Amino acid sequence: MKKVAQKMLKNPNLVSKRWVSEQYDTMVKTDNISTNFQADTGIVNIKNTNKALSLTTDCNSRYVKADPNIGTQIAVAEAARNIVCSGGEPMAITNCLNFGNPYNPEVFWQFEGAIKGMGIASKKFKTPVTGGNVSFYNQTTIKDNMVEPVNPTPVIGMLGIINDKNNIMTMGFKDKGDIIFQIGKSRDDISSSEYLNSYHNIHESPVPYFDIDEELQVQNIVSDLIKKNLIRSAHDVADGGLFISLIESAMIYDFGFDITSDAEIRLDSFLFGESQSRVVVSVTPNKKNMFIDFMMKQDFVYHTLGHVTKGELRFDDVSFGFIKDIKKCYDNALGEIIEK
Repeated sequence: MKKVAQKMLKNPNLVSKRWVSEQYDTMVKTDNISTNFQADTGIVNIKNTNKALSLTTDCNSRYVKADPNIGTQIAVAEAARNIVCSGGEPMAITNCLNFGNPYNPEVFWQFEGAIKGMGIASKKFKTPVTGGNVSFYNQTTIKDNMVEPVNPTPVIGMLGIINDKNNIMTMGFKDKGDIIFQIGKSRDDISSSEYLNSYHNIHESPVPYFDIDEELQVQNIVSDLIKKNLIRSAHDVADGGLFISLIESAMIYDFGFDITSDAEIRLDSFLFGESQSRVVVSVTPNKKNMFIDFMMKQDFVYHTLGHVTKGELRFDDVSFGFIKDIKKCYDNALGEIIEK
């Protein structure tokens, strides 16, 4: 945008210099707060106020393929969860509904289920659908002239409002020694997970565990924790499971973590399962007791996972290297795939 503005300023026949200057100030200089302080959403400063916008898009097509109704409820729920983890309040949604040929009975059934699921979740989280679009006939021809539709993908775009910029919450771990908790219950569930899909090459499985009332309770708890200044970071457990959420929180400031597994949960489920309604938070040692007291009053499941380290990744007292090495793999994964 800056280069465009500079070019236009050199040509007075295009538009007035004043108009270009105003557009540059509005579009380019508006602060994207989450550029330097990464959160679960994009956070846009509203100038001359104490408010900010929290924006996100979410959808996991594996879930929607497994169960269009529940899968779309999860898409709305994850969007709301991300807004809440950033310190915001979910306000409204738009959508981009991507499906195959609607004259295909299965595709139409997927579309119908997605609409119903969106309606259920929108009412639960009080996020009216303000608009959107539908894209049909997204498909490809495979061998023997068979037509394969895309996975049903009702992308949810959600707008939230952060009423107090002091409540903006980021996802990165902040200091060595901070205690890591998971709010929500781990389950023996690897259904429709990236782990099952990519590692085991199993593409047909049920939707992961989801309870919409439990989801709302998690969001309310996280929102209160942020307002009470009891946590230092918040990041939801989503695609890839708990381990990926921990990695994403650790990479931002090059911290590591020392985690202990849950003996009652199968190890791969604990690390890579994608059961919903979970958030990873970090707490300073001097606020640990206040955090625990608050959680005890909520009568809701939470776990102590471990603590933040200087950079080493430890799991059940076994070292898995350092975050800087993992970060290199994470940052370069797409480039390496393209090079192949």
